[in-house]
Amino acid sequence: MRHSGRLHGRLFPRFTRWAMVASCGVALLGCSDDEGDDDGPIGPPGSAELPAQEALRAALETVVGNPPAGNGGLSLNMWATVVDRSGIVRAVAYTGDKTGDQWPGSRVISAQKANTANSFSLDGLALSTANLFTATQPGGSLFGLQESNPVNTEAAYGGDADDYGTVNDFMVGKRIGGVNVFGGGLALYNSAGDVIGAVGVSGDTSCADHNIGWKLRDALALDFVPGGVSATGDDNIIYDIGDDGVSESGFGHPECSAEATSIANNLPATNPIGN
Repeated sequence: MRHSGRLHGRLFPRFTRWAMVASCGVALLGCSDDEGDDDGPIGPPGSAELPAQEALRAALETVVGNPPAGNGGLSLNMWATVVDRSGIVRAVAYTGDKTGDQWPGSRVISAQKANTANSFSLDGLALSTANLFTATQPGGSLFGLQESNPVNTEAAYGGDADDYGTVNDFMVGKRIGGVNVFGGGLALYNSAGDVIGAVGVSGDTSCADHNIGWKLRDALALDFVPGGVSATGDDNIIYDIGDDGVSESGFGHPECSAEATSIANNLPATNPIGN
């Protein structure tokens, strides 16, 4: 279902602010006037349009399949993470029966991909993580980008591991950070063409991750992409790296398999962006 609810802010009662100031003055510790910036469901405009954990998991399960198949990779279970426009993690989900049914390391990678797509996409230009591969290689115009915003490890690995991928995942409500430069991260756009966050998926080959991420965004009806660097004017993965290692467009990604490439090249037709 496509929806357009928005949440524009919250009230901060004056007595609460004064109580905080008084407490900080007495304790003389590192209190901050904006301690609540990373709290719960509050976020920038558009956050209310992002999927809840249950909706994210349901859509991911539909795209991945049971058993997993049809995306051009190793047919593995997957992780997915959604961040809002300010980079706060809003939902984390997986497709297996338990956390160990998909690569444990892919939980944080999915969040890193979401953060990257959100960080480098705008209302008028979407860049998927796959689009960043070539430019971030040695000698590329964006070489070093992947080192620029490290993952917040305190946000990534705290809490009870049994809660990972659930509504109680420790990452939820925190800014995860991180930059990833291979397939699987895509910005989320509402029907007005506004970027409201991003989704990242991980757990298979990087090419299959992109295919799954694209289909997942489509299933969430947050794919009103305004423009991109691909030949079809969107943020689809680009396979144009020649035998000499040079990408004709400058935004190319290595191929993983003929099947994954074929699926990706057909995504604008099989899963067209919103219009």
